[in-house]
Amino acid sequence: MTDLATRYLGLALRNPLVASASPLSQTAEGVRALADAGVGAVVLPSLFEEQVRQEQLRDLRVTEPHDESFGEALSYFPSRADSAGAGAHYLHLVERAVGAADALGVPVVASLNGSSPGGWAGFAASLQDAGAAAIELNVYLVPGDPHVSGRDVEDWHVEILRTVRDVVSVPVAVKLSPHFSSVGEMALRLDGAGAAGLVLFNRFLPPDVDLETVSVHPHVSLSGPEEARLPRTWIAILRSRVRASLAATTGVATGEDVVKYLLAGADVVMTASALLRHGEAYAATLLAGLEDWMVRKGFASVDDVRGLLAVPPGTDATAYERSAYVSALDGARRTYGDLRMRDDA
Repeated sequence: MTDLATRYLGLALRNPLVASASPLSQTAEGVRALADAGVGAVVLPSLFEEQVRQEQLRDLRVTEPHDESFGEALSYFPSRADSAGAGAHYLHLVERAVGAADALGVPVVASLNGSSPGGWAGFAASLQDAGAAAIELNVYLVPGDPHVSGRDVEDWHVEILRTVRDVVSVPVAVKLSPHFSSVGEMALRLDGAGAAGLVLFNRFLPPDVDLETVSVHPHVSLSGPEEARLPRTWIAILRSRVRASLAATTGVATGEDVVKYLLAGADVVMTASALLRHGEAYAATLLAGLEDWMVRKGFASVDDVRGLLAVPPGTDATAYERSAYVSALDGARRTYGDLRMRDDA
């Protein structure tokens, strides 16, 4: 009998498989279906900064003319949580999703998506009040202005996290980009600023080009296993270097992919693409693949597996990864021939 019990963000999970944000979790019924399928936790789709700001502006337009009235007059107006808009709908989703998953002991994680510091992040308090067990902060930021410095971008991430941490007591995870000049230092800064978890990595969705209409074409593609190598590398490096929980995301297609992430040091493994391809019931297949491997290899619990292939504490991670790079090139040369430019090329 294998023990899949896991802790993530200080929460007790029945197993390390987490359904990440996707259309499957955008309704309470969908969350219940994922919980019934066996996942350990569910992340809801994000509420976006732009949606929160629109509601804040609308509320301001309603209340501003009454600023000179006596203070109690403001209590006659609906709070943001009661306003008819995206925020109110999202809070309703959180409440219903928590009710749907609670009977099975499956925590529901709410998600906020933004890119700039500001008061919108304070909406996290409403998510906590609605029953969210934790909050995933998805900072989706592609700095299009070439005058913005890398340090400014990093500081914005930390400021957004601190704004959220100041208004909630539930754990907060940050979904990271892989494109920082120093992912490790960014992880350490967020860890020091109070992130309870780091999710590696966010998938950016750059547009494609439609050659028939000669136009930019927004396009979303599901991830594949080849995309798991980069987050797996950083999880292996960070395993012994941060206090925060580590969540793996991207490239999970089979139970073997779940195992690889756990070996690298992930506390939980998130998936959306596999469940979208095969349906919620595929969660059971992924878990069965994990358990089959554990039985075959003689592991009794996921704690026995986690981090076995992480970069050992005290190791020079830069030299460690460069050694792996050189070894990979040597292997490629033996397979495909000398990769260097030849005189007859």
